[in-house]
Amino acid sequence: MTDNAIVIGSDHAGYSLKQVLVAHLEEKGWEVVDVGTNGAESVDYPDFGAAVAQGLKQGKASRGIVVCGSGIGISIAANRHDWVRAALCHDVTSARLCRLHNDANVLALGARLIGEEVAKDCVDVFLATDFEGGRHQRRVDKLGFAESA
Repeated sequence: MTDNAIVIGSDHAGYSLKQVLVAHLEEKGWEVVDVGTNGAESVDYPDFGAAVAQGLKQGKASRGIVVCGSGIGISIAANRHDWVRAALCHDVTSARLCRLHNDANVLALGARLIGEEVAKDCVDVFLATDFEGGRHQRRVDKLGFAESA
């Protein structure tokens, strides 16, 4: 696994925003593992939340991004996997805090609720922020997170 890789997936409602984010990430030098969907035809968001989770488990990246219309369904789908901590974020503060305090490894975004520029800012902050540890570690430990290996 490379520290410069990110797994990304979306359903049809998140497809356009996912494409914007893929281009943004590649422009910044990230290796992007895009697990689909590959168009705007209707698909089921749980399949793509699971695909991102599997990408993490397989060691393709240590962090991921999931996008659907609201971000809610695909974040629930990703969080069904015990090695995933997906956080639905709507602004840079939540994107920073989900890493800083919760050690989230998947950023969830709602394409119908967030603009492209805010989404790119959220991605940048999510990827640039490290987990603070300390008092937050015992709380994260209670979430039942299991290593993906």
